[in-house]
Amino acid sequence: MEFGIALATAADSWKTVKRAEELGFSHAWFYDTQMLCADCFVAMGAAAVHTSRIRLGTGVLIPTNRIAPVTANAFASLNQLAPGRIDFGVGTGFTGRRTMGLGAMRQGDMEEYIRVVMALLDGETPEFEVEGKKQKITFLNPELKLINLRDEVKLHVSAYGPRGRALTARLDAGWLNFVGDVAGGVAAMQEMRQSWDRAGNDMTDLTAVAFALGCVLQPGEAMDSPRAMAQAGPRAAVLLHRAADEALTGLPNTSPVPPELAEPIAGYVELAKTFKPADAPYLTNHRGHLMAVKPIERPFVTAEMIRRTTFTGTEYDLLERIGALRDGGYTQFTIQLVPGQEDAIEDWARLKAAFYTGRIAGSP
Repeated sequence: MEFGIALATAADSWKTVKRAEELGFSHAWFYDTQMLCADCFVAMGAAAVHTSRIRLGTGVLIPTNRIAPVTANAFASLNQLAPGRIDFGVGTGFTGRRTMGLGAMRQGDMEEYIRVVMALLDGETPEFEVEGKKQKITFLNPELKLINLRDEVKLHVSAYGPRGRALTARLDAGWLNFVGDVAGGVAAMQEMRQSWDRAGNDMTDLTAVAFALGCVLQPGEAMDSPRAMAQAGPRAAVLLHRAADEALTGLPNTSPVPPELAEPIAGYVELAKTFKPADAPYLTNHRGHLMAVKPIERPFVTAEMIRRTTFTGTEYDLLERIGALRDGGYTQFTIQLVPGQEDAIEDWARLKAAFYTGRIAGSP
């Protein structure tokens, strides 16, 4: 199993990525959330020139943020800076669209977008619909080596439902999944493997990345300690944001509310009904999404919520849980580093070393 990092993209994320490379992480994934983070391609370009081994990917790119030829050009440009180290992670959009009050884009539109981007990166001449007309497009002078079409840009699809998993298998793409608990993550992996098998793909070719937030606790440290709240709390707060979106704007909530968490989530939803401006409550609801626990939502983010939705625990606990994901078929575990908590990479590097060697510092 490989270990990667995910970033709420900053313009200078290259500093964290460079450290990740030094510590032996295999991948760095950059979020494409334009109302919350810096531009992913700007940050990936800086990381490309400051690193030499670590793979750099969008985790995930939202097609509605830019037209397909522009995206293909960006990947080809990055591929010239970091040949063979670029990954195209793509999804229908959650955070980046909900910060603008929008739901996910249509999967069929995403598939068409992927077709155009990948055809261009393969040096082909696809048809591209623009301004209501279909036009043939292609890179006109790749021989000048301003961009790189020679080295493969690997495709990865973020997919949570059966149609998305079927698309991932049909495209022979890597699979990206956000995981909060082992049982749910392994069950989703089993479903992805079934989709992969039905498509007639070789099971050994399936790459599956488990994204998570969490905190490596010290012995005796509480699930809702200040460190855990800072590093893992933003993932737990996603339950609040999803529930508020459903109540206020009717957007679907794909995270069922566990009975044990119903009270704090209901309390947050009532608070969200007062968010201003009244015609755009999503502006307050998604502020700090996956980046920080806002002061107004802190009373509703509980230790139990963190336990259920994140990889927070002692080294022993986390090694067991990540091992279960590996045994379930995941090929990479990726931990998101929260802004202001980048030093947590040292904890996860220590855990990674223990995972590979079986030795935990301070163990008998």
